[in-house]
Amino acid sequence: MANKAIIGITREGEMHAQLKELARRIDAGEILPGADYQLSFSSAAQLFAELTPARLRTLEILKQSGPLTIYALAKRLERNYSNVHADIRKLLEYELVAKDEEGRVYVPWDAVEIHVSLTGEAA
Repeated sequence: MANKAIIGITREGEMHAQLKELARRIDAGEILPGADYQLSFSSAAQLFAELTPARLRTLEILKQSGPLTIYALAKRLERNYSNVHADIRKLLEYELVAKDEEGRVYVPWDAVEIHVSLTGEAA
């Protein structure tokens, strides 16, 4: 598994161009280096609507503490269990957290980075 999760914004046209170039390289038989996990949103507004301050704080606490049950995580965050559970479901969907064999959640990445570039284009 890659060791870094990179979260950013990729406009639809950019994504198509990147995928087309990747397909070209694969078709040419090029051996591609291992890649970090990339999670892209179409705009900063979408990124921050999905990765709310509460979800980012959840990631931060999990990264610092290591694997926790959702109950223990909710206690540590001083938040309602059902709200933390809903946030964990979303973070699992985005593969920013994982569950171990004991059902505890953890951040499987050495680092999680968010890249946001304000280019003046409509977000």
